[in-house]
Amino acid sequence: MDIRHLQYFLEVARQQSFTKAAEVLYITQPTISKTVKSLEDELGVTLLDRYGKQVQLTDAGHVFFRQALEIEKSFRSLSSELDDLMNLKKGHLRIGLPPMVGSSFFPMIIGEFHKAYPQVSIQLFEDGAKKVEADVISGALDIGVAVLPTVDEVLDHFVFVHEKLNLLVHPSHPLAGKESVALQELEQDAFVLFREDFALHDRIIVACQQAGFQPRVVYESSQWDLLSAMVAANLGVALLPETICREVDHMRVRIIPVGEPVIPWQLGMIWRKDRYLSFAAREWIAFTQSKLGEQVK
Repeated sequence: MDIRHLQYFLEVARQQSFTKAAEVLYITQPTISKTVKSLEDELGVTLLDRYGKQVQLTDAGHVFFRQALEIEKSFRSLSSELDDLMNLKKGHLRIGLPPMVGSSFFPMIIGEFHKAYPQVSIQLFEDGAKKVEADVISGALDIGVAVLPTVDEVLDHFVFVHEKLNLLVHPSHPLAGKESVALQELEQDAFVLFREDFALHDRIIVACQQAGFQPRVVYESSQWDLLSAMVAANLGVALLPETICREVDHMRVRIIPVGEPVIPWQLGMIWRKDRYLSFAAREWIAFTQSKLGEQVK
């Protein structure tokens, strides 16, 4: 058994498919199937229950999966520390970004970082902030961007955005001419929201409940421009961060500050504070903190 066997097994377990795991690892399916079977023979247990094109962990597989994850994390940490000691100044970063954040803040920063550290490769994963946070905690991502505050104390962060949510309404909406609105005034409106894996989904619903009503959600999406288009089609109202509102077509919708209560939108770069940070991760944190210009937690 070597680390490669563990990595093949872990990817099959994550994907629940030999075919998908082979695609992710850029190897052939027979190779990965043979390796996992060899691992099972060596251990004398069945790790994966194979049925059709899908696989699931057996009881023994669940036990082995947990231990294999820890071994893989330790191996990755050892490799990173040795690279740092040799001062190679290279590495690989897995960074999670919510879709509405990436295009607004990071293209230029990623370009400048690549110029400064050409031997550090970056792999970006676009997911809702809740999924990004969970993946940083699990170790699937090295670093992520999340809506603060985070729910887990194992995370450290620095803040780079302090904003609030604004209301988007159709120009014909009764509130379209107001300079500000109270959340309670939206009790009879239909809402278009981000999906449940976005932190703003829960935050908006909780804010409405605290204002005394349960919002009537008619549509959910992962794309802010689609939500804006739904408002422009007079299908509902939306609450979006100030940064996003600057990108919205102001001819098709009206943007109104929400004054009572103000719903904050605070973004931060997050990472595990109890885990070794590679050279690449440390440099990314320092570099983005200097560029985005906010204080450390």
